[in-house]
Amino acid sequence: MTIITYIYDGWRDLMDNKSDPRTRDWFLMSSPFPTIAISITYAYIVKILGPKLMENRKPFELRKVLIVYNFFQVLFSMFLFYEASIGGWLNGYSLSCEPVDYSNSPSAIRTARGCWWYFFSKFTEFFDTFFFVMRKRWDQVSTLHVIHHGIMPVSVWWGVKFTPGGHSTFFGFLNTFVHIIMYTYYMLAAMGPKVQKYLWWKKYLTVLQMIQFVLVMIHSFQLFFRNDCNYPIGFAYFIGAHAVMFYFLFSDFYKKSYLKRDKGKSHNKSYTNGAIKTSTANGKPEINGNTKFAESIAKLEDYAKSTSPTAETTRQRIIAAAAGNN
Repeated sequence: MTIITYIYDGWRDLMDNKSDPRTRDWFLMSSPFPTIAISITYAYIVKILGPKLMENRKPFELRKVLIVYNFFQVLFSMFLFYEASIGGWLNGYSLSCEPVDYSNSPSAIRTARGCWWYFFSKFTEFFDTFFFVMRKRWDQVSTLHVIHHGIMPVSVWWGVKFTPGGHSTFFGFLNTFVHIIMYTYYMLAAMGPKVQKYLWWKKYLTVLQMIQFVLVMIHSFQLFFRNDCNYPIGFAYFIGAHAVMFYFLFSDFYKKSYLKRDKGKSHNKSYTNGAIKTSTANGKPEINGNTKFAESIAKLEDYAKSTSPTAETTRQRIIAAAAGNN
């Protein structure tokens, strides 16, 4: 019992005496456990419960919902970026070392509130994954995606609890800027094929994310060599370690999603969902290695195009019928 009492007393001292008293009574800030519980519930929903509920259901389209949601996220990110800019990063903060202003001045309170709203924004981002599940976009509900979204509320909570302002908020400053671009892309993508054809720059969003993490690493780890403002060095480790982890996760995603795919395009021209694939080995169309089946579909497609006013619909029906008889 002595050890348990010692741990409990130490925990209460940390939460009550060593945290920022200004944010102590704000929503979800009294303890990290509600935030941890919400994050665990999120992971359970998107990886277990959601797929089970959607197993025998048709995917939802949600186009209008996605446009509205992403537009809201663009506006929210712009608000957060503006607050981070006015709160310091474009208004006098030092890139080399910036202490936390724990006073009750209007500017310090505004910065602390901006940090809390950034924390809250991590919960609104859960809907990205919820919509993927409802649309049965299982490829989007990747380990990277779930870890990135699930861990962020818990990570940001500690910053709002102990250091709502100062050096480590540089991460939020960059992150909200990236999210303005990212959610703009998602909003445009939700508008359909007429807009999607102009969104060739998707992979550069991942590049931008990686650049963001490199900048955060450099910005955080510089305090190991020079900490003139006595910023809590533990938070520099904390933020820097997150940046390293996310950099390698996003780098691995980029290699798998774009570099390997681009390399594969030099050998094969392929189309998703059962369309014809041309092999560079013999120049003949094939579907899953079956050249005769592919040639038959090609002939049926030509016939459909010449006789039907709705060629694309007929093409899909012919491919579906032929695939069912193969």
